[in-house]
Amino acid sequence: MKKSYFVLLLLTLTVWGAVDYPKTEIGNGLIQAKLYLPDARNGFYRSTRFDWAGTIYELQYKGHTFFAPWVRQHDPELRDVEYRAALNGFAAGTRSANIGPVEEFSLPLGYDQAAVGGTFIKVGVGALRKPEEPKYQWATPYELVDPGQWTARSGPDSVEFTQKLAGGGFAYTYRKTVRLTPGKPELVLEHSLQNTGQKPIDTLVYNHNFLTMDDQPTGPDFSIRLPFEIKDAVDNLGVVRIRGKEIGYSRELEKDERSMIQVSGFGATAADYDIRVENRRTGAGVRITADRPLARLVVWSVRPTRCPEPFIRVAADPGKEFTWRITYEFYAR
Repeated sequence: MKKSYFVLLLLTLTVWGAVDYPKTEIGNGLIQAKLYLPDARNGFYRSTRFDWAGTIYELQYKGHTFFAPWVRQHDPELRDVEYRAALNGFAAGTRSANIGPVEEFSLPLGYDQAAVGGTFIKVGVGALRKPEEPKYQWATPYELVDPGQWTARSGPDSVEFTQKLAGGGFAYTYRKTVRLTPGKPELVLEHSLQNTGQKPIDTLVYNHNFLTMDDQPTGPDFSIRLPFEIKDAVDNLGVVRIRGKEIGYSRELEKDERSMIQVSGFGATAADYDIRVENRRTGAGVRITADRPLARLVVWSVRPTRCPEPFIRVAADPGKEFTWRITYEFYAR
């Protein structure tokens, strides 16, 4: 893309929410949630890293905000994210500029087999052009060749997204429903991946969980609790404290500090996909569970958000369907 386009985009998107993107709202009397809708021309998120479906840019329960914009500027020339003193906060590059419980299918389909200039598939995104590079990189600004066919059906308490895509022997119908459970402070993400192609689908999907939680800074007031004893988790900053089944912070993260730990110790059943994130100061908490086992678990943190990133393996032979469900139970102490 030309420099002038980058400058124009930067000016129009300097403050998150400055553009009126396609969106909808849902509620169940307890939770109010606002979502951006996929749109290849006008959508909020049109990059090649995260799934386009299910961006929740605001979610509130009992006066607490759990998901909200966590960066203050969109800068297309950034690779990932960067703290900027003039903003007193973070800017994000196009690939990372997303909000809420967004997901990424981290292993693309057909990348190694595609010729340079050919295409490969990123579920939830589309068919992408392969440049001359040795291996897939999430931060590469790939050319979007075909976003597939996207539809969104919105009701009072749910939104169903569907993407249909085919290319290079791969084909699928991907459905994702964001649903608020009647009478409960509960959000459910229901997924279905139907393999309608000739080749097997085998990938990993994770949820980045950009939890903002009342705009509180990552620090000692936050805890992340798991149902298993945490093993071999090493923090690059030295601020994460592991106590048995709990992850905590010895101090607040400042400016551009970033913490990332790889968590091990979980078993082979869905029982270990059970994550509680709480803030002692505000009393806000969320429990995240799923009906599939963990394949990997990472915890990434910067000052405005702390993100448990649970991975699930998704596999479907031709003609088969793979389903998974993630549940968020919100509470306030």
